[in-house]
Amino acid sequence: MPTEIARLRREYHRQLLDRVLRVDDGRPNNADRASQASVRLGRGILDRIGLEPASGKIKGQTAGRLFEETTARFLEATFARLHHLRPGEWRFTLGGSIDQFAQYRHLADVTRLTKEHKELKIVFGDYIVTPDIVIVRRPVPDALINEHAILVDDTPLVEHAPLRERNSTRPIMHASVSCKWTIRSDRSQNARTEGLNLIRNRKGKAPHIVVVTGEPLPSRIASLAFGTGDIDCVYHFALPELRSAAADHQTERELFDTLVHGSRLRDISDLPLDLAV
Repeated sequence: MPTEIARLRREYHRQLLDRVLRVDDGRPNNADRASQASVRLGRGILDRIGLEPASGKIKGQTAGRLFEETTARFLEATFARLHHLRPGEWRFTLGGSIDQFAQYRHLADVTRLTKEHKELKIVFGDYIVTPDIVIVRRPVPDALINEHAILVDDTPLVEHAPLRERNSTRPIMHASVSCKWTIRSDRSQNARTEGLNLIRNRKGKAPHIVVVTGEPLPSRIASLAFGTGDIDCVYHFALPELRSAAADHQTERELFDTLVHGSRLRDISDLPLDLAV
């Protein structure tokens, strides 16, 4: 009998094949048509998933948006099963400016100024990051904090911690998830820029900063996964299937192993537990 995470991952794949993944003339739309290795690996992943994708074509931007939506649903469903490990009131949203969250509330002034003076957007535009998926935790009331013992009261203590609802009603950003159905160009590197901005411009705890991708070529995944500091880790929508598909491609397999053993690439099923840390 499959585990609950395995079942939800299977449903995630089913939804991706219904909504996002298409095959045109034998080429999956997460593969680069100009690269034989990419097409072989993309096809190999699809064969190992063992489900038939929906027919018809889909625009790249539409595929990207649906990938974000489907991934958000999977993460919300799996993370809910881990409530005993990470209790709290959690919300999963698509997009939204970061200045609405506790660690970045000071950027609201930057947002206001760039709206009032458009020429300032050239200077401050990069500060206003809009992640694909945001996971936030709601602050908690004193009654919950004091559930097992009196930890806080009206004395002038614990007056600044954003987890205490009395101090702040703004949600706390727990994670930023960037979704890249494919990794084709320098535009994919904006995940690094967003990650660095989230780290540098925060006041308080840094959120988890991760990338989820459907890219089949390990050499392209490496362009985001190599290095540390700006992205926690890259997560693949079908890592075991990619590992099996890459078994006969020595160069790609060796790079794949380097990424996995170097803790830079994991499966989408690992992400909910990593978010519970």
